[in-house]
Amino acid sequence: MTFSGINYFAVLAAAIAGFAVGMGWYAILGDRWIAALGKSREELLPDGKPPVATMATSFVAELIMAWMLAGLIGHIGVASVSGGVIIACFVWFGFVATTQLVNHRYGRLPFSLTIIDAGHWLAVLVAMGIVIGFIGA
Repeated sequence: MTFSGINYFAVLAAAIAGFAVGMGWYAILGDRWIAALGKSREELLPDGKPPVATMATSFVAELIMAWMLAGLIGHIGVASVSGGVIIACFVWFGFVATTQLVNHRYGRLPFSLTIIDAGHWLAVLVAMGIVIGFIGA
């Protein structure tokens, strides 16, 4: 397996799209997410905004995720919007949703938190799949 044929512009664009989707997701569901965590906004955001290091970590993680998704889409040979969405959904269902479910159950976290977090990653992966499928893996 080689990663030499990956379209790195598509990877960067997909990571940016995924990050933007995440910002929108938590802008809408942030208060419910905080409540499900059992924390206060002040505890999580003492300065009123997310720490820069946390945001940078998130973006780097999404770059890696987009790179892996592009590699998978390219190697499977389904570099189209529909192919990107399908592969993204398979990755989410097989790896992301399952690990979120297990980790949240062991942590005895509310199921509402599992739905919010797993839904976020589904939206991120689908956005990435669309971008990678459109631009080309």
